[in-house]
Parts: sequence; C-alpha cells; structure tokens
Amino acid sequence: MTNFKQLQRQTLLSALLLFLLLLIPAHLVAAQDTQPPANASAKTYGKGWECDRGFSEQAGACAAILVPENGYVTTSDYGRTWDCNRGYKAENNACIKIEVPTNGYLNSAGDRWQCERGYRAVEGACELVTVPEHGFLSDSAYGGGWECERGYRPNGSSCDPVMIPQNGYFDDSSYGNGWKCNRGYKAQGTSCLQVKVPENAFLAADGNEWKCNRGFHQDGEQCTIIVLPENAHLDYGGQNWECDRSFRKSGERCEKR
Repeated sequence: MTNFKQLQRQTLLSALLLFLLLLIPAHLVAAQDTQPPANASAKTYGKGWECDRGFSEQAGACAAILVPENGYVTTSDYGRTWDCNRGYKAENNACIKIEVPTNGYLNSAGDRWQCERGYRAVEGACELVTVPEHGFLSDSAYGGGWECERGYRPNGSSCDPVMIPQNGYFDDSSYGNGWKCNRGYKAQGTSCLQVKVPENAFLAADGNEWKCNRGFHQDGEQCTIIVLPENAHLDYGGQNWECDRSFRKSGERCEKR
C-alpha cells in the first residue's frame, strides 16, 4: 500500500514538472539556443536577432556598412543602406557634390538645385527671364516664365493686344482667339454676327445658336410645324414624333402591331 502511494506521488510530481516546462515561452528557449553574432542584438520583440546600426546582415553575420565620404547610414531595411548629405547626390558608390549655378539654390530636400525667381534653368545654368512689355513674371512651371496682362495674348516673345470685335468680349482662356461673342451673336472670322432667330424658334442656352419650339422641326433656316399622323405623339424633345403604345412606325404613319 505504501509503495502504491509513493508511485502515485512520483507520477503527480512528474506531471506537474512537465506542465511547468510547457509554460516556459518557446522564444526564451530558442533565444538560449541561438546567440546573436558579433555586432548584433536580440530582437526586442519576437524571435531572432538584428544587426546593430551601421551593420547589415550578410550570410548570417553582421558586416560593417561601407559609407562613402559625405554620406551617412540610413535606417531603411530595403535598398541602399546609406544616403548622401545635403548638397550631395549618389552616383554609383560615391556622394558627388551638387554644383549650384549662379542665381540658383538647393531645394528643400537638398538633392537638386533650382533657379531663383526671375530666372529659369537652361543647360545647367540659371538664365534671366526677359519679360516683354505688358507681361509679368509667372510661377508656372510651363512656358517662358512670364505671362501676359489681361487683354493681351503671348505671341512669340511679346504680348500682343487682343482685338475684340463689336458685340464681343475678352476671354482669358488659354485656348481660342482671346474673345467671344455676346449672347445672340455668333463668331464668324474676326467678327460677331447677329444670330437670326426664325419664327417659332428661340435662342439656345449658349446664346450662339437657335432651336425650334416644341412641335416644330428645323427645315433649313426655318421651323416647320410637325404634322402628327393618327395614333402618334410628340417625342420627349418635342422636335419629332413617335407612335403610341401598341403601334409601330411605318414610313410616315403608325400601324397596329
């Protein structure tokens, strides 16, 4: 009876020891088996190790990052592990000084140059922008660095006045001839001709064309009344007709389906 109790006690102790071993985190056991190489430290979270700053992993070891003169180590885990100081640019495995021309300056990132206001980049230099009469400096990245005042249009290296015809007005759109016709007039060449609205018609929304009233259709330069055949009605637009339900169009009449 005594032997049975001892055996039972030993069995319980063995089960308890196994349970305690299972509670030990697996990453602690792995950390004991895997020691970080030189110039490396165990990861703060998770398994394994990572190279110290200034070193990169190569074939399971941590090798020193070769940083060129005027460069510095980056924190990026991808691509190049170094970058150039402000005012330098990376070329192959070196940092080359950026030569800033007269009347130029380094951009905010410090990796390229741009010209001061009133100058534009031309073949590696900053060239003075020549502003014509009736023009002004522009911050636009396009064009010659200048724009024309209102009422003028660029023509080569000058600003020419927009010749607005009678019954027209100035249009500052970058397209077209610089002017448009008033409502009720239509552009023809360099003039604005009055739109002649025929009987039973009205000016369209753009004011440069006319349309026939509902129940009339355009016939050349006039509006002719629409003659509805039997079992037909005006369509949604009102400038044509369509057959009533259960009828179909056949020529100029509506037949039963």
